[in-house]
Amino acid sequence: MRAEIVSVGDELLKGQRVNTNAAFMAVALSGIGVPVGRIVSCPDIEEEMVSVFAESLERADIVLVTGGLGPTRDDRTRKAVQQLLHRGLEMSKDAYENLAGRMKKRGLELSASLRDQAMVIEGSHVIANTKGTAAGMIIRCGERFYDHYLVLMPGVPSEMQAMMELTVIPYFASLSSLVIRHTPVKTLGIGESTLAEMIVDIENHLPEGTTLAYLPHAAGVNLMITTLGQDEDAVDRDNRNVVDAIVERASKYIYSTSEVTLEATIGAMLLATGKSIAVAESCTGGLVASRLTDVPGSSSYFLQGFVVYSNQAKQKSLGVPKELIESFGAVSEEVARAMATGCLEKSGADYAVSTTGIAGPGGGTAEKPVGMICLAIANKRSGSVLSKTLFMQGDRERNKLRFSEAALRELWECLRNK
Repeated sequence: MRAEIVSVGDELLKGQRVNTNAAFMAVALSGIGVPVGRIVSCPDIEEEMVSVFAESLERADIVLVTGGLGPTRDDRTRKAVQQLLHRGLEMSKDAYENLAGRMKKRGLELSASLRDQAMVIEGSHVIANTKGTAAGMIIRCGERFYDHYLVLMPGVPSEMQAMMELTVIPYFASLSSLVIRHTPVKTLGIGESTLAEMIVDIENHLPEGTTLAYLPHAAGVNLMITTLGQDEDAVDRDNRNVVDAIVERASKYIYSTSEVTLEATIGAMLLATGKSIAVAESCTGGLVASRLTDVPGSSSYFLQGFVVYSNQAKQKSLGVPKELIESFGAVSEEVARAMATGCLEKSGADYAVSTTGIAGPGGGTAEKPVGMICLAIANKRSGSVLSKTLFMQGDRERNKLRFSEAALRELWECLRNK
């Protein structure tokens, strides 16, 4: 089976919202062996929607549509489908009772516009909305569209996700015979071309049904190994063999072969060794601490964070000598090392990470350009302090992200090498 995704909404085409719904649906469909062949966005114009729906139904076995099912005038998806399939509306008893129950709990009357949310396309398999008001629908589209399926869901992410998990995925899982396995290989500190050269022979001899995609990011490049086939054991074997071969070849740069984040990987390493971490940040403004504490259970190893943006704060909070700043500048390995040492002493942690740099767009010089970061890692047990200077390119937001990624990468290296 093959699917296409249509996201309805002017706000998507104007760039006012990012289409996260399509990504969620594509991953969920892949899990039941239904590949997505195309993702399309279209405006809230009925004629456009009719045309896009018809084109997708000609190609795909399943067309999933999000958006345009609400109670306002710009919600036109249902009318467009009526026009496309020449079908009327009917009241869904289950959807109506769901609406009435939700309104009763809130002490509200069921208005005419909300009651209209229980009207569905004739012949639909109704998808219960456990998070909102608009009913979803799974529609068999008849001979004109080769009995392909049209799935209508609200654009609100929480409502769509609940519908996918509770109804849509179970409904189509039994109809798909294809097995798909995606395995990420996440790397740090290596460029796309260098990695490609390192694994060129592996890529040249991929098993039938297996593909390899390069996904560059701020600190390296991730790989996605995808295998498709009919036999689950064979698909798993071929996928794992490719992943294992890449790990053997490039283990120095690989921190994960799952969807786990770098910060979660670091957290697991700290937990495994019973060690703790504290951070002292200037140019990253608390981003390193934020990323480390995004991980559930991080309170077991994350002790404290200092955001010391000014020179005075570096001196007062971490004891960085004024003379050191005057001699080498706030953005220097000497100050980064003093920040890490002070953070270690103030927090009592086993490791301390510090960042000081120039995010831009101003503040750079020929000797210290925008995108320069100095970072350091202090180790309580050994008494060592490692420091490094790196240079990034990007705007302020991108530089801050890359700075935080560099700090976490160096921490990962430090923990891995003990």
